Amino acid sequence: MSKLQNPVQMAVIGAAHGIKGELRVKTFTGDPLALADYGPLYAKDGRAFQILDIRPAGTVVVVRFKGISDRNAAEALAGTELFVDRSVLPDDGEEDEFYHADLIGLEVRDDTGVIGRVVAVHNFGGGDILDVTLAGRKGVLIPFTQAAVPHVSIADGFVQVDPLAAGLAEDQETEAPGGSGFDPKGRPRGPKDAGGNR
Repeated sequence: MSKLQNPVQMAVIGAAHGIKGELRVKTFTGDPLALADYGPLYAKDGRAFQILDIRPAGTVVVVRFKGISDRNAAEALAGTELFVDRSVLPDDGEEDEFYHADLIGLEVRDDTGVIGRVVAVHNFGGGDILDVTLAGRKGVLIPFTQAAVPHVSIADGFVQVDPLAAGLAEDQETEAPGGSGFDPKGRPRGPKDAGGNR
């Protein structure tokens, strides 16, 4: 198997589960069981993995892969990242939904021009966050909300940010005492995970 042209990470293999070759797998799909719907999964080195059985187990799934039949073989796979090619993922999302993989690498622009590049997308439980490397600065985290990132153009290769809402500029106005700082437009935009869900 040759390398994938446009790989999107779908899962990472964790610890062995039991003695018959099953593995605990952390998925990046909206529905963890949907991991089996994408056909063969591939490691970075080109090895293919076919799912024979999958079942939920708390925050992960337990998977039996074809050709992995004992604990030793399973343990050797711990930490293996699993990918599919971007071409097998559906493109039928809503207007404000994006695959994380499509956002990584985009230029970051403000009213003055290009100021950086998206290097990763994180979600620590409070909504999606763009990890951006800015020219002349270390990386910064920008909330992926409509207010902070009002425009995304995958086709043109950039995201437009509002420096104030993104936390890149100081507000010149003084907030009223007791103000909450709550921004009603600060709703999550909702990038899709690899399974196409927010």
